[in-house]
This record gives sequence, C-alpha cells and structure tokens, in this order.
Amino acid sequence: MIARPRLLASLISALMLCAMMSRPALIAPAIAGPVDMAPINAMDRAAFVQKFGGIFENSPWVAEKAWEKRPFASLDEMHGAMVAVVKYAAAPMQLALLQSHPDLAGKEAQAGTMTASSVAEQASAGLNALSHEEMVQVSDLNAAYKKKFGFPFIIAVRMHTKEGILFEFNRRLRNETQAEFANDLQNVYIITRLRLNKLLDAS
Repeated sequence: MIARPRLLASLISALMLCAMMSRPALIAPAIAGPVDMAPINAMDRAAFVQKFGGIFENSPWVAEKAWEKRPFASLDEMHGAMVAVVKYAAAPMQLALLQSHPDLAGKEAQAGTMTASSVAEQASAGLNALSHEEMVQVSDLNAAYKKKFGFPFIIAVRMHTKEGILFEFNRRLRNETQAEFANDLQNVYIITRLRLNKLLDAS
C-alpha cells in the first residue's frame, strides 16, 4: 500500500534531512568551480528538457515542471527544484518514476536497452562483469524485491562497491513498503545530483 502523498512527502523530507546531516559527501557538488547559471536560465522549456530531461530516468516531466521555477541562483537550487517536482508529485507519478528504473544487472542490461547513464553507473560498480553465481544472486534479489514492493531496487551505485550493493539489497529487503518507497526516492535524488554534476562537468 503506497502512503498518502502528504505523509509520504513528510517522510521523504525527513529522510533527506537525515542524509544531508549524516552523509554530506553523497550530495555535495562535485563540479570544479561554480556553474554559470545564466545560459541555463536563458533556455526555453524545450531546450531545457532536451538538455536535462534525462537526469531523472526516462522521466522528462521532472525537468519540464522544474523549468517553471527559473531563474536558478545555483546548481543546488536547480536540482532542488527538480527534487521538489518529484516530492510533491502524486504517488502514482512517483511510483512510475521508480518503475522506470532498470533492475541491477537485469534483462535491460543484458538486452542493451538501458539509458547511457544507467549503463555507466552499473559498470562503475562492476555490475557488468558479474560471475554466473553473482548473476543468479542478483537476479533472485531483483525478483524478491519487486515481488514484495512492486518497484525495482534503486541505489546510488557510484557510492557503493559491489559487495556493499549486495549487502544493502539484502538489508533493505527486510523493510516495509513505505520505507523502501522513500529509500528508493532518496537514492533517485542522489543519483540525479551525480548525473547533473557529470553532465555539466562534461559540457
């Protein structure tokens, strides 16, 4: 049962505040030097969505709504606007966002249909080079998680080793649905900040 939007938003806000206080390195900017926001603020909606629509996995609606909050004073403010779009979206929209993410080392990876960002992220933790035994283990974990919660396990893989990911997979499987819904969203926020940093650092 998915939590009501207001209750869910409060829970997510608390989790984000806790994460910011205890693990600031996960969300701290990683770009060398300040980002010039003027060109970004000057973009029309179509250009903004074309540039940033892929930050949230297969969910350009996040960038489309965040564009309305321009001008952004900083990259933090811009990402915060994107996060706010998701936080205050209806629960079905949040669920659709989670369900748009691929399984870790799952059928999308094997078929080559993942987004470029997901491919690079999973490879960074060695999930593209699992042994047969590890593949079976991850496949079983993916199936168990989705059967219990109804959405895929999402984790900021760039912040973890392969062993750490498997540990978190097993640990989080013991949680309740509401907690895992919030955990998935929190990891989406971390992943998207890292993606935003990478995109602008490379452009």
